[in-house]
Amino acid sequence: MISTVLVANRGEIACRIFRTCTALGIRTVAVHSDADAGALHTRVADTTVRLPGAAPADTYLRGDLIVKAALAAGADAVHPGYGFLSENPGFARAVLDAGLTWIGPPPDAIEAMASKTRAKRLMGLRPLDEAALTDADLPVLVKAAAGGGGRGMRIVRHLRELRAALEAARTEAASAFGDGEVFVEPYLEHGRHVEVQILADTHGTVWPLGTRDCSLQRRHQKVIEEAPAPALPDALIEELHTLAVRAARAVSYVGAGTVEFLVADGRAHFLEMNTRLQVEHPVTEEVFGLDLVAEQIRVAEGHALDITPPPARGHAIEARLYAEDPAHDWAPQTGTLHHLAVPAGVRLDTGYTDGDPIGVHYDPMLAKVVAHAPTRAEAIRKLAGALERAAIHGPVTNRDLLVRSLRHEEFTAARADTGFYDRHLPELTAPDADPHAPLAAALADAHGRSRFGGWRNVPAQPQVKRYAMAGEEHEVRYRHTRQGLTADGVRVVHADARTVVLEADGVQRTFEVARYGDEVYVNATRLTALPRFPDPTAQLAPGSLLAPMPGTVVRVAEGLTEGAAVEAGRPLIWLEAMKMQHQITAPVTGTLTALHATTGQQVEPGTLLAVVQETSS
Repeated sequence: MISTVLVANRGEIACRIFRTCTALGIRTVAVHSDADAGALHTRVADTTVRLPGAAPADTYLRGDLIVKAALAAGADAVHPGYGFLSENPGFARAVLDAGLTWIGPPPDAIEAMASKTRAKRLMGLRPLDEAALTDADLPVLVKAAAGGGGRGMRIVRHLRELRAALEAARTEAASAFGDGEVFVEPYLEHGRHVEVQILADTHGTVWPLGTRDCSLQRRHQKVIEEAPAPALPDALIEELHTLAVRAARAVSYVGAGTVEFLVADGRAHFLEMNTRLQVEHPVTEEVFGLDLVAEQIRVAEGHALDITPPPARGHAIEARLYAEDPAHDWAPQTGTLHHLAVPAGVRLDTGYTDGDPIGVHYDPMLAKVVAHAPTRAEAIRKLAGALERAAIHGPVTNRDLLVRSLRHEEFTAARADTGFYDRHLPELTAPDADPHAPLAAALADAHGRSRFGGWRNVPAQPQVKRYAMAGEEHEVRYRHTRQGLTADGVRVVHADARTVVLEADGVQRTFEVARYGDEVYVNATRLTALPRFPDPTAQLAPGSLLAPMPGTVVRVAEGLTEGAAVEAGRPLIWLEAMKMQHQITAPVTGTLTALHATTGQQVEPGTLLAVVQETSS
């Protein structure tokens, strides 16, 4: 039996695997890069091993170091998690060759399915020939042959875009997965992304564990997932299960895996097989009452599955909470996660605790929030309500997008497809903040700073504070009086440094306030305290292009020099952060009057990269 497991991963998935191992009485070993030396997964493991030498972004791709760490720590098994080396057959073989138990599928099965191009051929399909594409083939999707998570993917709607899309996808795939192979397939505009979780043992049993719908994707990265996939005919579900089992048996699969399809016009189109645990596996666990990590371990120990899986019950939905800023093209955010808490009754899978730093080297996902309920409608309501009430103090997140998506009529009616955000993203990300939040922040701050009640035996003069909220500045006024704090238009029922109660039009509302330096959080609203008098030297020239995140300048547009004419929307500079590339485009049509960015340059948020002066009309 397995006694000690090393998890060849980090963050949320490492913590999740350790949780099961601890419950089973199995000792745990964490590995970490220098950037992750104090990360949560290292703190919850029984033993930790530093992976030396490699750059932080590449550390978890060093299979040789990980095998060496497992042997040094006395582990007898390795679990790969997801991402990184989880679908690398060479790593699986190295683990087995070292005499360790591999908690995953056979290397040959990984090799057969790890490349999406090989997997398609195995299922009798072939990618498109990129050199022979015509307008009639469009739109198409350029896709990385290895890995997932939306990296190395580009939609091409015009042939003139193909070459650049292929180049960008290859670069991103090589950075994220160590493999720059890409391929081209038809892009179905209004399909649904549906997948089947499978679990197979060494005795020939393969379980198809229902279906999952992962259609809500932005930049081909899943945002909200649910099980079972809603509104599918029984015959189609049976076909999906049959195809998934066929794919598993074709490669003598063992362990947990996922077979992914695009469902369009009532038909199932095979996409790929992921030979690992998926990010969205919790929704299947909740519906089937299973611990898939525990099942992986049992299968690796040689135990047989029951002939049939347990019955499904109810509905589960998962939302991925990302540190990203909708006001800056969803750029990944870094900083300190001061506080993260969700209401009781929902599941929170995370790799962070209060006070942890969110760095630039890895995926910006903070947590997965999962709700399970007897019906889909109840699960939607439960999850949206939990997210709305969650305390998320730290970098800007996609919380508002998640809540609005869950409550959108197209989603609640089970009519959403992979084009959902193409149609609705602007309306789902429009600034929306509580208008009373600045006043609540000011009153809480005033209580914390006042002495002897703060009033004087003279007519009270209004105090003024300024806050930035939802991209706008707000100025609020209040007074210290003999009766306490007062403000126009509302009655201050109570105010202290953490809680403010206001009454307007006879309705009382309570505001919980937390402050970390200039960052202020009032319930779900994030504000920034501003100086009363703005610094006149802090003004930037119109058209200034600032780095929206920390990262590396990986490319400057060919031939771009100061004095060049540029058109609005033209990509000028490419930044790489968290394994993804982000374009910095010209905000207006005009002249490039300054260019400070250089290839290879490390930049921080707010670094001035270039200036475009608008052409006068």
